[in-house]
Amino acid sequence: MKTYFEITINDLQQVTIWAAQSAEKALLIYETINKEDNRPRRAIEGAKAFFNTGKRNNTLRKLALDSYRASNETKDKAASAAAKSASLAAASAFTHPFKDIRQAQHILGPVVYAALAIELFYNDKNLADEEITHAINSADHKIAILLSNFPEQPLTEKRINQLFYKLDQGIREKIK
Repeated sequence: MKTYFEITINDLQQVTIWAAQSAEKALLIYETINKEDNRPRRAIEGAKAFFNTGKRNNTLRKLALDSYRASNETKDKAASAAAKSASLAAASAFTHPFKDIRQAQHILGPVVYAALAIELFYNDKNLADEEITHAINSADHKIAILLSNFPEQPLTEKRINQLFYKLDQGIREKIK
């Protein structure tokens, strides 16, 4: 049985713009490698439009899916992570209000995949850690409260899970 809680459109707007700002930092990586493909850019633009209007629609869902497809089609791992970040930024508008670790990843994923894209592109773990720290610092109290409704991210040896854990714990510290 799932445990539900309330998420307002305003909550989702705040998460989405925060996510889009991180995703946008990795966008140039994707566009450098896949010059003709604007699907990740369009997903970020859709996320920003949701922030401005509060309207979730099939167009936004399609933009998120198109960017996800772009992440699967590119051969470069950094570009794939950047496109996934953009996809998740647009999809964050559709985060469901039930206590599930994957729903928490809708909130955290855009930042984590942007940080991973930067790490892979520049071959520098410190840059990813800096991006995570910046995202923690820029997350407002609303984001921290919303995240606290979801299960915590586990810490494992996989780099992606380390980034999820660091971001999750850093944001949760804001409400203690």
